[in-house]
Amino acid sequence: MKKSGKVGIRDLAAHMGLAVSTVSRAMNGTRDVNEETRKRILLEAERLGYQPNQSGRSLRSGTTNVIAMTIRTDTGRTASGETFFMALSDGLQSVLARAGYDLALLPCASDQDENEFLYRAVDRKFADAFIITNVQRFDQRIDYLRRVDMPFVVLGRSDIRSDYAALDLDFSGVAKQAVRRLIEQGRKLIVLGLTAQETNNNYLFLSGYQEALREAGLPFDDKLVLRLYDRISGGSELGGAILDMPERPTGALLIQETMAMGLYQRLYKAGLEPGKDLAVIGFRENPVCRYLSPSLTCFHVDIKKYGERLGEMVLGEIKRETLNAEKLQEVWPMDLIPGNSG
Repeated sequence: MKKSGKVGIRDLAAHMGLAVSTVSRAMNGTRDVNEETRKRILLEAERLGYQPNQSGRSLRSGTTNVIAMTIRTDTGRTASGETFFMALSDGLQSVLARAGYDLALLPCASDQDENEFLYRAVDRKFADAFIITNVQRFDQRIDYLRRVDMPFVVLGRSDIRSDYAALDLDFSGVAKQAVRRLIEQGRKLIVLGLTAQETNNNYLFLSGYQEALREAGLPFDDKLVLRLYDRISGGSELGGAILDMPERPTGALLIQETMAMGLYQRLYKAGLEPGKDLAVIGFRENPVCRYLSPSLTCFHVDIKKYGERLGEMVLGEIKRETLNAEKLQEVWPMDLIPGNSG
């Protein structure tokens, strides 16, 4: 063993007669190391003054003072050049910083399994709490995080009925309000543009659409519900589908507002005018869509404040102050921003 100088992981492993990989896995908190062995390694490491690069502080306190948010890189929100997650992170980081925490964004690539991506980060004890996004209708990550007793907040909602903290936008309420607006304009044949993903917001948006039709006494036609690529090209695909329909819809509601750009292009190419020949309403006021003509009717939410609330909720989960499941799950309303498109 070294008499002086920094004690490295190889020194520690040799001193204890263990493999370097075993010591490394113990330091990272992975599940395949015996708990007694892990504790013995941590105690000896502390006694000898060994401190891993990231986790010297963690070795002593068991915390990292990091909150991690997972983000998929292949969704419309991240691939269309818009600023949703940056604006959200602005508010989120400001709240976390005041409490002594840092925010880490964990981008999950298109060829990675979203569940395994999270499991690895948790195994490595990368953060004190996690925020998960791109929430699926039945999201395995929620049950996993509850099972390992890791503090977390879901940005979105799942159909999993359990006591987890969640913050979501009012997808159902937006869809209902949008359909009612279109019906009041006399546009009763309304196409619904969802994304091809199995995210739960699709189902919430669909339920709001269906409820508004029922309220108006109008029939639901599943042929008017299209699953599309959540990009500009998805909007172009929607426009082509509308043009091919025997009875052309007079209104369109989009869960991913950037699809409006492709839809506008397809309509103009066919000699049709958005807002006149087809009323179009998008989900969220988005800076990427600000130069559309006619201006897009959509819904506003203060994303920075939304991020601030997310920060408050995740800090509450770390402190275990929010124990009532009903109070943990919040749905934020959104305000209509009338444009000339519908």
